[in-house]
Amino acid sequence: MKVYTYSEARQKLSQVLEIARREEVIIRKRSGETFSVVYRKPESSPFDVPGVKTEASTVDILNAVREVRSREDK
Repeated sequence: MKVYTYSEARQKLSQVLEIARREEVIIRKRSGETFSVVYRKPESSPFDVPGVKTEASTVDILNAVREVRSREDK
């Protein structure tokens, strides 16, 4: 755990954030208050899915969609 004064942290913010990726960083103000900086991994969306490789063209996909929709109408 690294400890920085408020002034140091402000001057070296980029460095402080990089260190916080690996370990907790404490920032201490002159008043004695302390703050903890901890890295959080970004939350992923349920819509973030890997792509699918295919040789289907746009026309093939549109035709398939039209075919399915025409079946639903019957």
